[in-house]
Amino acid sequence: MNREMVIVLDFGGQYNQLIARRVRECNVYCEVHPYTLSLDKIKELNPKGIIFTGGPNSVYAEDSAICDMEIFQLGIPILGICYGSQLIAHMLGGQVATAPVSEYGKTEVEVDKSSALFKDVEEKTICWMSHTDYIAKAPEGFKVIAKTPVCPVAGMENVEKKLYAVQFHPEVMHTVEGIKMLHSFVMDICQCSGDWRMDSFVETSIKQIREKVGEGKVLCALSGGVDSSVAAVLLSKAVGKQLTCVFVDHGLLRKNEGDEVEAVFGPDGPYDLNFIRVNAQERFYSKLAGVSEPEQKRKIIGEEFIRVFEEEAKKIGKVDYLVQGTIYPDVIESGLGDSAVIKSHHNVGGLPDYVDFREIIEPLRLLFKDEVRRAGLELGIPENLVYRQPFPGPGLGIRIIGEVTADKVRIVQDADFIFREEIAKAGCDKGLGQYFAALTNMRSVGVMGDFRTYDYAVALRAVCTSDFMTAECAQIPFEVLQKVMNRIINEVKGVNRVFYDLTSKPPGTIEFE
Repeated sequence: MNREMVIVLDFGGQYNQLIARRVRECNVYCEVHPYTLSLDKIKELNPKGIIFTGGPNSVYAEDSAICDMEIFQLGIPILGICYGSQLIAHMLGGQVATAPVSEYGKTEVEVDKSSALFKDVEEKTICWMSHTDYIAKAPEGFKVIAKTPVCPVAGMENVEKKLYAVQFHPEVMHTVEGIKMLHSFVMDICQCSGDWRMDSFVETSIKQIREKVGEGKVLCALSGGVDSSVAAVLLSKAVGKQLTCVFVDHGLLRKNEGDEVEAVFGPDGPYDLNFIRVNAQERFYSKLAGVSEPEQKRKIIGEEFIRVFEEEAKKIGKVDYLVQGTIYPDVIESGLGDSAVIKSHHNVGGLPDYVDFREIIEPLRLLFKDEVRRAGLELGIPENLVYRQPFPGPGLGIRIIGEVTADKVRIVQDADFIFREEIAKAGCDKGLGQYFAALTNMRSVGVMGDFRTYDYAVALRAVCTSDFMTAECAQIPFEVLQKVMNRIINEVKGVNRVFYDLTSKPPGTIEFE
């Protein structure tokens, strides 16, 4: 697919996905790659711009992440952020040192509005700082375009070489005018036209899938969640009856969800799909017996998914392709080059080494969650399905801390059903990105009636997020939480405590595992 592109080179920063997401908000396609990406590959990608991310190391340390010096000779505009800005300074002859005063959090930055990067920004603007090192001296040929009382080079530019750098993070929401800065870099400095549109993505994807598949048979891994549902309808539009959708009920779904998925995608639903439901609850419980480590659980569930699909494929004849609802955050969080593995998603890092299909098709692999929803609307999927809250492929297996058992699944299903029901009744669901109940591995003493109990604690989780890469704890009214707590303890056998998780992302993940 020919399109304009900006690439993000990841130096280990926690906001790598967010930078790419903000660029896409400018209607410019953006991909994240490891900083070790070769110059030949960069030339092949032919990006209109390059962004260096932040990172945890010092640029002058022995183990620092350094890119190829020749990248500055390509003539492609580069924007360095935080560590990326220090890297540009360090490699081009400036001076980077430990700052006399570290800066963290919201900081007032004075900018030079004559710079193309800040042309639409107030002269004094609030930005998000997070650094211990700083640029003590800009390289020769660079002009200082931003500063704070303790950071003499909060921004610099070399217009001739198309190099720009900021010490703060324009991609985070706390940088009030950050999106304006990124827009100026992408549209004005990189000269992008903004041709990344979801209608063209859907149209092009259908055409490409049709050409790839030809007369082949396709098996779609349908979980009933947003991602796999959009993937299934996209494939249905492309290849029609050549597609068979297999829904595996692994016993780790939300309460009543298996029947709900069948009602939508089964023979009585609105979609013309070949639909097969496989009830494999006991098979998954057996595989997970005695396993507590979340990464291991993810991999077990991922491999068992594939094995079930392979078995179903053999029943319906030779199947050439397997379709999965993998999305871009799955790919990045499962490990990108030298980046850390945050968690192995069942359809990325959780795949076994060998799968019995010619190829795996992942039509949504390049999309963030909100882009998947827009693609769903373009495909004509009803809003109530497109905007249902996300549910992880491994299901409740990762919302149960410790070993997974049928009884624990029953506990978390019932507690989660109560929480979601009361949230909806109170009208608190509007604006929530995700909300659910998880089962901790903690048991403690309680009193119910006149009897001593020794039961589990349930954790409630609700977050506000637009992109699922960062998230803040939702401020659920206390009276709603209290009602949920009373119902769970009174109605769910095996629970005598209820907690509310206040953790943001980062440092936590949205899932509780």
